[in-house]
Amino acid sequence: MAKKAEFSVEDRLRALYDLQLIHSRIDKIRSVRGELPLEVEDLEDEVAGLEVRISKLEEDSKKFTDDIKSKEIATEHAKSMIKKYNEQQKNVRNNRAFESLSKEIEFQELEIELCAKQINELKAQIELKNQSIAENNQKLEERREHLKHKKDELGDILKETEKEENDLLKKSTEFESKIDESLLISYKKIRSSVRNGLAVVAVERGASAGSFFTIPPQVQLDIASRKKFITDEHSGRILVDKDLAEEENEKMAKLFTSI
Repeated sequence: MAKKAEFSVEDRLRALYDLQLIHSRIDKIRSVRGELPLEVEDLEDEVAGLEVRISKLEEDSKKFTDDIKSKEIATEHAKSMIKKYNEQQKNVRNNRAFESLSKEIEFQELEIELCAKQINELKAQIELKNQSIAENNQKLEERREHLKHKKDELGDILKETEKEENDLLKKSTEFESKIDESLLISYKKIRSSVRNGLAVVAVERGASAGSFFTIPPQVQLDIASRKKFITDEHSGRILVDKDLAEEENEKMAKLFTSI
């Protein structure tokens, strides 16, 4: 804390304006990426969802195939039972036993018919599942290709900007050390509340940058004196004079070129 108190108001104004220039530069870098990181994330989620869906469809198809095998086994068992009952009928000695075996044969024949119907239904289900699997596989390949393209695009942008952004973030920490904690908190609060992230702006043509509200002459003189911190009554932004802004813009332009 003691170290920060050694800096004059002008020093802190310059550091604050420099910090704003650094953060604006970082904002610009990040805006180049735009929505790409979110697009990549959404595509990754979509690919993962399609993979889960296909896996579930394949599991269902396999279960239907297993069910068909069970029905085929049941059919063969029913056929063997019919054969057995037919052989038994040849040896019966009364009508009651013959009729009882006939009912068993009839039951097994119905069982064969039911299994055949169920097998056809299962085959139809498998066909639908396989059709859905094929459609989802095609969609998955398209999404994977799109994801690869977006990842490559994002990778190229990150490759170009990541080092500069990291260097700028280090510089921002350096400039923050020259600013009182309460002032830094105010700066960050203002920055987060305005759309373009500009918490510190220069006075241009008698008004704060981007504003049409004229600043009274006496206030302009106070800003130019660099003896105290003055905020715009309309936007809440911290104000600096045009000369200071031009000097810092020139200085920081050289810094950005060296990064």
